[in-house]
Amino acid sequence: MVYIDDAEVAKHGRNWFHLTADRLDELHSFAACIGLPANAFHRGARHPHYDVTAAQRLRALRGGARAVSSREVVRIARIVRASARAAATSDKQLTLFE
Repeated sequence: MVYIDDAEVAKHGRNWFHLTADRLDELHSFAACIGLPANAFHRGARHPHYDVTAAQRLRALRGGARAVSSREVVRIARIVRASARAAATSDKQLTLFE
């Protein structure tokens, strides 16, 4: 599932929102489908997400993203980050013992 929050963070003369998903691959795929540029992904953030404008938020909603609160999007993104970290650790361990 893909989620979009209602944050409306004012920056650079625009209101910004956050797009995340249950899985990183799902997030990137959805972002590409609605035309988000790769540089909209907030690299290095504590919680994996795309920063999107109000118009992009509307496209995300029309594309099937579920509207959630800004608190909820952070909670979801934390789970995604933990899952991605666990998968990376698991892959490293498999490599070491092959």
